[in-house]
Formats: sequence, C-alpha cells, structure tokens
Amino acid sequence: MFTVMWTFPVPAGTSRASIEGLIAASAHTYLAIPGLIRKYYAIARDGRTLSGIYLWESQEAADAFYTPAWVQLVTERWQGAPQRQDWDTPMVVECRAGQLVTAA
Repeated sequence: MFTVMWTFPVPAGTSRASIEGLIAASAHTYLAIPGLIRKYYAIARDGRTLSGIYLWESQEAADAFYTPAWVQLVTERWQGAPQRQDWDTPMVVECRAGQLVTAA
C-alpha cells in the first residue's frame, strides 16, 4: 500500500464552516477512483492548513490519479499550491474492525 498526503494553505479569513462546505461538496468525487482505498480530510486546529491523506493500493495508482489537471484543480479550489509527501504503508491497523491489513 502507498500513502500520499497533500497539504494546502487555507486562504486567510476562510471560516471552518466554509472549509467543511468545500470538503462536503467534493468528497463524493473520490468514491470511484481506481486503486484508492481510503481518503481522509484533516483541518489544522488553527484552520490555516488542510490536508488530504490518501491510502492507495500502489504508487502507480496514485501517480495515475494525480495529473497536472488535478493539481491545478485543487490549487484553484484552495487558492494555493499543495505540497505532496509520499510514504510506503506496510500495515494498517483497523481498530473498529479488529483487523491488521498488510499490502500482501
């Protein structure tokens, strides 16, 4: 498995309600992405940054999704260029399901 975190600056003066509204308006678009296992939205406590954390089946699936057009779309949506961080994800602990999930 492979994890990508995109971090976005939130424009000054943007309310938390506005951030949550933008999240709600776009979240459904991630439901049928090939290779995407899970996506988290995270808002910094101070409201100045937003992160999208994506768990993928593979780096290839992630790279196929993150096209220049996608980067441009989210840059325009959040009015600032995002930063990408990549991680290999050898294990996921699913506490509620009582499962350990590995890449194999």
